[in-house]
Amino acid sequence: MPQTYYITTPIYYVNDMPHIGHIYTTVMADVLARYRRMTGSRVHFLTGTDEHGQKIARAARDQGIEPIQLADRVVERYNHLWSVLEISNDDFIRTTEARHKRAVTEIIRRITAAGDIYKGSYEGWYSPGEEAFVPDSQVADGRDTATGYAVERLAEPSYFFRLSAWQDRLLAWYRDNPDCIRPQSRYNEVVSFVSSGLKDLSISRASLRWGVPYPGDDEHVVYVWLDALTNYISALGFGGDDRRLFDELWPDTLHLVGKDILRFHCVYWPAFLMSAGLPPPRQVFGHGWWLRDEAKMSKSIGNVVRPDHIIERFGPDPLRYFLARDMAFGQDSSFSDEAFVERFNADLANALGNTASRTATMVGRAFAGRVPAPSSDGPVPAAAAAAVDEYHRRMDALEPHRALEAVSQLLATINGFLQERQPWALAKKGEAARGELEATLYAALEGLRITSLLIEPVMPAIAPRLRALLGARGLPVDLGGATGWGLLPAGAQLGPSEPLFPRVDAGAYLKEITMTETTPTAPPEESLLTIDQFAAVKLVVGIVREAERVPNSKKLVRMMVDLGEPQLRQLVAGIAERYQPEALLGRRIVVVANLKPAKLMGVESRGMLLAASVAGDPFLLSVDGEVPPGTGVR
Repeated sequence: MPQTYYITTPIYYVNDMPHIGHIYTTVMADVLARYRRMTGSRVHFLTGTDEHGQKIARAARDQGIEPIQLADRVVERYNHLWSVLEISNDDFIRTTEARHKRAVTEIIRRITAAGDIYKGSYEGWYSPGEEAFVPDSQVADGRDTATGYAVERLAEPSYFFRLSAWQDRLLAWYRDNPDCIRPQSRYNEVVSFVSSGLKDLSISRASLRWGVPYPGDDEHVVYVWLDALTNYISALGFGGDDRRLFDELWPDTLHLVGKDILRFHCVYWPAFLMSAGLPPPRQVFGHGWWLRDEAKMSKSIGNVVRPDHIIERFGPDPLRYFLARDMAFGQDSSFSDEAFVERFNADLANALGNTASRTATMVGRAFAGRVPAPSSDGPVPAAAAAAVDEYHRRMDALEPHRALEAVSQLLATINGFLQERQPWALAKKGEAARGELEATLYAALEGLRITSLLIEPVMPAIAPRLRALLGARGLPVDLGGATGWGLLPAGAQLGPSEPLFPRVDAGAYLKEITMTETTPTAPPEESLLTIDQFAAVKLVVGIVREAERVPNSKKLVRMMVDLGEPQLRQLVAGIAERYQPEALLGRRIVVVANLKPAKLMGVESRGMLLAASVAGDPFLLSVDGEVPPGTGVR
């Protein structure tokens, strides 16, 4: 019986449209799912949307629609994008579905029966941005000091989960299952958090109506994290009449999540499950963040990368490849258009595309476009076998970036062999060098066929086109026996030659990107603001009193700005390449004063200045005249 492999992404909040962060997690889950399918595993791949909670209710209210209408609209966007990116998910779960609500009801029933839920009252600091309560020790000036999110004092009745009772059992689980949290740094982080002590967890809200009704108490809805986390088993039929998927797949599960939601998946979720008499998941992997302008991508600071232009310009596979290749899985990485083009040209246009194209061209000229006689001559067969072994080792270790490095090494060997043998020169020698020419070109073709199998999980659209070019149509497509040497048969007809990855002029593309980003376009009707929405943005005049460069940053400037408040407001902006700090002193600028704080290079920014962007350069918006600081801008 094939090995089972259940892989999940987080379910994504529907209060925002998908961006590169959502895409990264989903693409990597897809890569791993496709890899496992190609090794013969029985794979079930789940993604979906989190549609309950205060943030969704507020976002819907701000748009003048019902929460389910907002959810439907955003879900359509996700499903469209996943289709474009060739995401091969087996299921898409929505927390508004009846099957999910049944599962939430059942897990609460089990936890209640275990004696781990009690009703009490809660008074404390609540962070709407995090949908979580924050300890008093972690609050200063109305904000969560760990995240910068605004908090509000909340007092209301609540049902509580006895999380404190599970501290020792969680620590025992971590100790007995050292691979349950990856990478090691995340494991250490979670163990440290739990060892410091756990407090009971509020699992219901009485002040919110948009959620799963709490079983037996219609005055409450289930708190968003107990609701949301249950999706991983509700999608398998838990709580329903048909539990076959649940019995087959749980708990042989890999949860792929961003590091910012690690605590919920590695502390709360296993405690919920164990209390309900269910085994925890096999493994949680907390990957890093994509950064831009040296900060985590965030809608609030306006540095989010939307994928539309990249996909339209290059297709989905180059974006998938870049995401899988450029981020060390588990660590942070920086996204830039320059890095994308460089990777595209080096790895795809040159190493893969050009090698395949020139090999096919030479076979076309020398052998009328037919595969020459099989041969094991030269270094390519051994390099292919080594690449396959290393590829499997790295993929199994959840190191897809290293697996792709093995593919690059194989392509380098193929290219080096072609440069050494110079088949274009051998062809001129006629029959005297025909055997050597055949062996050389066969090695290149067969090496490229094996390469096509190794890149299939990452580039599912390009890989079949590469095999068609090589004359490998109809051959097995798996990562077992199909990766053996010599499967490409003599006489097979090569497909029509086509450029798989036309080289990109980096300068022209970056100019194209800049024009796209700076050219104003009419917003779609659904994104038009109401006067009330615009009024919610607090624009005020500020005077720069202090300014200095942020250490180790080329772009960032730290400013202390007078907004007419009792204390100066700290702002961080990426303007250092145009403005010297001393030139900013005394300058009157326009500031978004009610923006959620963000950290850039570890420095908190509590607002955002306004600037125009011309060819990527910032031009600060200033105020004419002696306008007092704190004056509103309309």
